[in-house]
Amino acid sequence: MIVTKKALPRRAILRGAGVSLALPLLDAMVPSMTALAATPAKAPRRLGFVYVPMGSTIAKWTPPGEGRLTELSPTLAALEKVKNHVTVLTNLELRNSYPGTHATSNAGFLSAATAKWTESTDYHLGTTADQVAAQQIGGETRLPSLELAMDLLTTVGQCDNGYACVYQNNLSWSSPTTPLPADAHPRIAFERLFGDGGTPADRRAEMRKDASLLDWVREDIARLRTRLGAGDRAKVSQYLDTVREVERRIQKAEQETNNSALRDLDRPLGVPSAYADHVRLMFDLQVLAMQGDVTRVITFQLAREASTRTYPEIGVPEAHHPMTHHGNNPEKVAKVAQINAYHVSLLAYYLEKLKATPDGDGSLLDHSAILYGSGMGNPDVHDHVNLPILVAGGAGGLKGGRHIRYAEPAPLANVHLSLLDRVGVRLDKFADSKGKIAELGEPAAV
Repeated sequence: MIVTKKALPRRAILRGAGVSLALPLLDAMVPSMTALAATPAKAPRRLGFVYVPMGSTIAKWTPPGEGRLTELSPTLAALEKVKNHVTVLTNLELRNSYPGTHATSNAGFLSAATAKWTESTDYHLGTTADQVAAQQIGGETRLPSLELAMDLLTTVGQCDNGYACVYQNNLSWSSPTTPLPADAHPRIAFERLFGDGGTPADRRAEMRKDASLLDWVREDIARLRTRLGAGDRAKVSQYLDTVREVERRIQKAEQETNNSALRDLDRPLGVPSAYADHVRLMFDLQVLAMQGDVTRVITFQLAREASTRTYPEIGVPEAHHPMTHHGNNPEKVAKVAQINAYHVSLLAYYLEKLKATPDGDGSLLDHSAILYGSGMGNPDVHDHVNLPILVAGGAGGLKGGRHIRYAEPAPLANVHLSLLDRVGVRLDKFADSKGKIAELGEPAAV
């Protein structure tokens, strides 16, 4: 790392053979000998989307009352520690996603557009909200956006009532005809964030030969620390410890896979065997990506539409998708609610991690806008009304601790328009939006 200025550049990077490790936001990145030097470095704004399939048991999801979020619902109970950073929005819809299918639920979540009915390659949707942001603010980071998922997607052809599988496989579309594939393998995502130089195969080979990618940048780390104050040294140490811990967990998962006599064909090789461990690892990678400012726009598909994943660890050994067609059977409805609450508990892990990670004059959560939810409402009938939706974070003046309930169905596109505004992407309209959501707070200037 060669630095010629007294202040570290925001783009300062630790480099080694096959490694490119961005640094977190440090006070040393504020120019010295100026009035700004007495204040923490200004943090960028981040935008994240977490998708869950097949709607929810909405009666268990919806908080009681309106306005101030004083009491969480059973499904959202795990968010208690970050409740004041969360706003729940009730009675949102995806009108353009009908006829109601799993394919259109996934495709419409970030596009609010109508998916062309086709089983072939002439598919057509719309540019998704994350990619609208990436096209405007993505040039400020090494990766314009990061697309992640939990399932290895190999399905092709038609998946759902004559809709091409591409609609169900991909959350992000950079144009109406360009879906973006997501990484489900932690190692691949890790290398995408930190690998630099050579082919992907070369980087994997080099990383597996050594104990850690941090070994490649040890000299840079030592030189960097001599230039930092005590507070910044602590930030760098915490960041590097997290990088190493994430890497160690990936290596452990790979070792377990290699030693297994019977490989699990339903998941990518080298992925943690427990679903929750895999999810947490993918969330930790997102925290690192934000902390190092590798990207500011992230999408994550927590599970796939029509997923038959089982959750015996929470007492639901039945497959998720068939269980959602419950026909109002109380036992099945209750089990769907258990799955919903389990997914929210994993979101809580992510939000708490963001809240605990310092970033400029606040935390990563303070400078992020995270949308969590589904493109389906009642999974038993595949509708797109009364969607389970919440927003978390504080980017651009975003306010939390509220429950906003609309008397009449409102477009989910209103939320997209509002969150884009919070990260500095100014639009008059997005898809079928009817305006920004004033209750989320007065937007702060970029």
